Amino acid sequence: MARDEPRGHRLDQPLERGISLRPTVDPEAVNRISERIARFLGSWHFIGYMTSFVVIWVIYNLSPLAVDAFPFIFLTLLLSLQASYAAPLILLAQNRQADRDRVQYKDDRARTDRLVADTEYLMREIASLRVALGEVATRDFIRSELRDLVDDLEDREPKVRKKKKPKSHDLGDDRAGDADAVELVDADHAVEADPGAVPDTSL
Repeated sequence: MARDEPRGHRLDQPLERGISLRPTVDPEAVNRISERIARFLGSWHFIGYMTSFVVIWVIYNLSPLAVDAFPFIFLTLLLSLQASYAAPLILLAQNRQADRDRVQYKDDRARTDRLVADTEYLMREIASLRVALGEVATRDFIRSELRDLVDDLEDREPKVRKKKKPKSHDLGDDRAGDADAVELVDADHAVEADPGAVPDTSL
């Protein structure tokens, strides 16, 4: 038979809760009920109901069948009891609202921090893109450079045409000089062929 192991405090097992005679109350349920009561106490319906109750109580107790005659001590006791319970219920509702606001504030702050971090990241990325684009020729820059080159070529084209266009009298002189040179070459050839002939120097 296996020996029974002594039951001690072990970290891998939850502790067994002992039997408690105290009643267990769910704080969340109590807070919800108190919030509902406080919301009802702060409405116009409660004011109307309370006013109607007080008026009916006073009228009834002024009659011969009065249960709480003037000065209405029992009514005063009821109102004091109602006020004594309403005050802590309102405080519970306020605490619950404060806790809710605190959680909402923490969520808003965390969301704001994330948005700030994302914004800073996007700003850094945009700055790096601007630096990178500063070294790249943009479409507008290329267009402006090509437009300047076209303008320069259009300005130079008339000047080149003027330089290449020959004059009419220079062309005639060149043709006459060529004819004279041809005749001189022919005369030289004739002298070489016939040494006794006299060259015609009438030109």
